[in-house]
Amino acid sequence: MATVNFYENPGCINHTRQKSLLQASGHRVIAYNLLIEPWTPDRLDLFFTGLPMVQWFNTTAPAITSGLVVPDQLDAEMALDLMVLDPGLIRRPLLQVGNQHQVGFDPDAINQWIGLGATILGKTSISPTDLTLFPKVAPLPQVATRLFATGGASLA
Repeated sequence: MATVNFYENPGCINHTRQKSLLQASGHRVIAYNLLIEPWTPDRLDLFFTGLPMVQWFNTTAPAITSGLVVPDQLDAEMALDLMVLDPGLIRRPLLQVGNQHQVGFDPDAINQWIGLGATILGKTSISPTDLTLFPKVAPLPQVATRLFATGGASLA
């Protein structure tokens, strides 16, 4: 079975269920607080390779719902820089097994990737909809608010 590095929003009931599903499938889960992890753009980029940029974002993040951040108007470099400044923008959970990375929790994709017990997927009270709801996000840090107010000029 796999050792899964699970980057989450601690206390999120959906992430708790997702970790339980992985553990019940025999995987070792090491949980990390995504909101305080020392991210770099290069490290984050590993999780998003091959995905459209709009799928990188937590669409319920306050900066997005308020219109402060519009993912369609960003290039990849700016998107990653903003996520480093405000990890609440990152879609989660982030999962890593060895050198392989994934964003979000899609039970079918994870089953194909590292395996989930068939009896767990089909015969328990845990449903895929229980596992994919968006968690709460942290408020936008003041430093990022200042950067947005200046048009991101400080990021150059």
